[in-house]
Amino acid sequence: MDLELSNISHSYGDVEVLRGIDLKIRHGEIVSIIGPSGCGKSTLLRFIGGLERPDSGQVLQVGDPPANSLNPLTYIFQDFALLPWRTVEGNVSLALEHHRLGRARKAEIIDDVLRRTNLIDFRKALPRQLSGGMRQRVAIARALSVNPAVMLMDEPLSSLDAQTRELLMDDLLELWRKEAFTACYVTHNLAEAVRMGHRIVVLSRRPGRIRAIIEIEVPHAERKDNFAELERHQAHLWELMRDEARAAELELVDG
Repeated sequence: MDLELSNISHSYGDVEVLRGIDLKIRHGEIVSIIGPSGCGKSTLLRFIGGLERPDSGQVLQVGDPPANSLNPLTYIFQDFALLPWRTVEGNVSLALEHHRLGRARKAEIIDDVLRRTNLIDFRKALPRQLSGGMRQRVAIARALSVNPAVMLMDEPLSSLDAQTRELLMDDLLELWRKEAFTACYVTHNLAEAVRMGHRIVVLSRRPGRIRAIIEIEVPHAERKDNFAELERHQAHLWELMRDEARAAELELVDG
């Protein structure tokens, strides 16, 4: 299933947040979305996910979701969004509870996603017993349980330390290698954007418009061995963003 964004524009009161966003997200690709603080990245993700409607424009779902998809779109949040009184398997099962599935089928799905995310031995643990990286793995397993057409990731690794971020990026890319999924990946981290994305959408400062779309041609499997090439892309992205990022920061502070 592809997503087509056409002329997305939006304001909150007198503040224009997004203007004229046109973008196609192709099946099986990860699109990283970056830009200065306050440029509307998370707002755009909410429009894609149907949590809000823009003042103008539309988001179209083109084609069919995967077979056995329970939710075409699902979120992975920065703050994990786990219920502290539920175990790992209880948090994963939450995404399945409003679907008409038999007990055996639910158990089969939970076992599968826990195995894929290396959580099978932690199924009875509570979130407070897990590290930040493990809690985010639970959130990823929960998202995978509904077999979505598109995963919407809003700063999913930003609250984690650098080492844990690296490990989880490895895990996400290994999941993608085994069964390619489509994802919109919002991040402030340029290294993350380059490591994860097939394409990188650079938004301008508010109102957010698409300044550039950068394609990363190095295959995921080869990116760790092409550090210089990734550094070159990061430097180019920062060159595109630097002045507007500085202006946006001053604008937010002044506000």
